[in-house]
Amino acid sequence: MTCYSSYWVNPAIMSLSIGVNLMKRAEPQAGLTGIILGIALAIVALISVNSFVIVNPGQAGVLSILGKAKDGVLLEGIHFKPPLVSNVDIYDLTVQKFEVPAQSSTKDLQQLSASFAINFRLDPIQVVRIRREQGTLQNVVSKVVAPQTQESFKIAAAKRTIEEAITQRELLKSDFDQALNERLDKYGIIVLDTSVVDLSFSPEFAKAVEEKQIAEQRSKRAVYIAQEAEQQAQADINRAKGAAEAQRLLAETLKATGGQLVLQKEAIEAWKQGGSQMPKVLIMNGDNKSMVPFLFNLGNLAEMSYE
Repeated sequence: MTCYSSYWVNPAIMSLSIGVNLMKRAEPQAGLTGIILGIALAIVALISVNSFVIVNPGQAGVLSILGKAKDGVLLEGIHFKPPLVSNVDIYDLTVQKFEVPAQSSTKDLQQLSASFAINFRLDPIQVVRIRREQGTLQNVVSKVVAPQTQESFKIAAAKRTIEEAITQRELLKSDFDQALNERLDKYGIIVLDTSVVDLSFSPEFAKAVEEKQIAEQRSKRAVYIAQEAEQQAQADINRAKGAAEAQRLLAETLKATGGQLVLQKEAIEAWKQGGSQMPKVLIMNGDNKSMVPFLFNLGNLAEMSYE
């Protein structure tokens, strides 16, 4: 915050210098008149140059007369002010950026720390009130922006657990932005943007998170092993069911007409696969004593198979 009266110091000095030169050049007979004229000219020049102030683009001025801020903000341009008894305080209306730290407890009483970058600007219409209540821009940051950032973070953090604050970072920021906008708007401060520069938690919670992740990995591994064992057991059951079904079908086949021939054929196949020497003649008979024994020449069967 600066006063633009300083813009007119050099012209005032120049006018005073002109008056002094006039006094030096005055004829001796008109010495008193020349001195008075020079002093009057210097005073008029000094008063005239201190009667105006220039407010540049992106700035706003507050006129104070005898230390009291007057209503009505001075926007960009040239403005008249009472000489000698007034001054103009200039405020920067461009975007200001400050990084503000904040700490809070979450819903589950865990400590959460954050650092926010706040982009804001002063409301031109509210500059006079800001001048009266806060004074300088530095006071606006230290007495308004910083504490209200802290309070807004407490509001946002208290709504969720620390895990939710970390995993739902965008929701945390949204609640923070809403609270901060509502609070700073009352002071004539317009929030343009915020960003979470850093979000951290206590070392104890970090260790607990690590242990939880390890436990979850072990649990997932145990579930995988159990599922694999279950699948293997189910496969064994299915194989056993298949074998039982095959035995049942074989039993039904043996009970049917010609079942003995099937059994005899499987016996022959077993001999072949086992590498045993097959007998030349096989006598087969059923349980019925009235049946005539059946002579089967296996040698002839082998010769026929080679032909």
